[in-house]
Amino acid sequence: MGARMGAGVLECDVAFTSDRQLVCRHSQCDLHTTTDILLKPELAAKCTTPFTPATADSSATAKCCTSDITHEEFLSLCAKMDSSNPNATTPEEYQYGGPSWRTTLYDNCATTIDHKTFINITNSLGLQFTPELKTPEVEMPFQGEYTQEMYAQQLIDEYKEAGINPKRVWPQSFLEDDILYWIKAEPTFGKQAVYLDPRVDTPEGYEVAVAAMEDLYEQGVRVMAPPIFALLNTSADGEIVPSSYATAAKEAGMDIITWSLERSGPLKQAAAAGEYYIATIADVINGDGDMYRIVDALARKVGVKAIFSDWPATVTYYANCVGLA
Repeated sequence: MGARMGAGVLECDVAFTSDRQLVCRHSQCDLHTTTDILLKPELAAKCTTPFTPATADSSATAKCCTSDITHEEFLSLCAKMDSSNPNATTPEEYQYGGPSWRTTLYDNCATTIDHKTFINITNSLGLQFTPELKTPEVEMPFQGEYTQEMYAQQLIDEYKEAGINPKRVWPQSFLEDDILYWIKAEPTFGKQAVYLDPRVDTPEGYEVAVAAMEDLYEQGVRVMAPPIFALLNTSADGEIVPSSYATAAKEAGMDIITWSLERSGPLKQAAAAGEYYIATIADVINGDGDMYRIVDALARKVGVKAIFSDWPATVTYYANCVGLA
C-alpha cells in the first residue's frame, strides 16, 4: 500500500521470536492487539500475560510478545489493525475497540511477515529500506546469551546476505547505543543510521538533546529523527516555525527525518486533546487541512530529508505539487 501511494522508503519494525528470528512488528509485545493470537488457544497460552476479561473494577488485559512464540508460529498469525476493547469479556470481543474514525473493513487476515521477506518485497519494488530495531521489552541478554549487539548485528547481516547496497538502508533505533554500534561495527550502514531521539519527551531531555547535537555529530551520527512536535513551534502571528531542536540539528550538520504524519486522527479533535505529535502547534490547528501546513513547514522551513507517514499519499501529493518529487 505504501509503495502504491508513492513512498520511496518502506519500514519494517524489527523484533525477535523465541528462536531468535527477526520479524516485522510495531512492538515486540503488541501481538495481543495487532494479531489474532488470542483466538488461537495453543498460542495464547504462551503469552507473557494471558487474556484476563474485564470486570466491574478493571479493564481487560493481555500481553503477547514475539519472543513468546517461534518464527513459524508468528507466521501463522493473522495481522489486524492495532486496537483492543478494554471492556471485553472474551478474546473475540477484545479484538477491536478503535475510535469511530477507524474501520475494520480491511481486517481480513493480513499476512504477517519476517524481516527477510520484507527485504525481498522492498527490493523487488526497487525501493529503499528503513528497518527499526525495536527496543526489547524482555530482559537482555535474551535466554541468557542473545545480546543487544547480537540483535543489532543480525539486522545488518540480513541485508548483507541479501546483497543490498548499504546506501539503500536506513537502520533506525531509539537507543543511542545501537546507533553508535552500527557506526563502529558496520560503518557503511552506520553512516545512514537514524537516531529516533526519545529524549525530547521531557522538557529537560529536550534541552539536553539540543545542547548535545554537536557531540553526537562528532561521534559519527548524521541523521536525527525526533517526533514532529519536537521540530515545530508557533510564532506570535500564528505561523508554524522551526524549533530550537530543528535549528540546532541543522547547525550541527545533521540530516533530519521525522514521524509520524497521519497518526493523530481528525486534527481539530487531536489538537484540543493535546495529542502527542502536534502538541507544540496545537494552538494554530483549525482542521484537517492544516496537515498540509505541517508538511510544508517541515519541508520548506525545517528542511527535513523525509517524513514517516501512515498515509504516504499526503506527502506524495505535496511533493508533486511543489516540485520535490
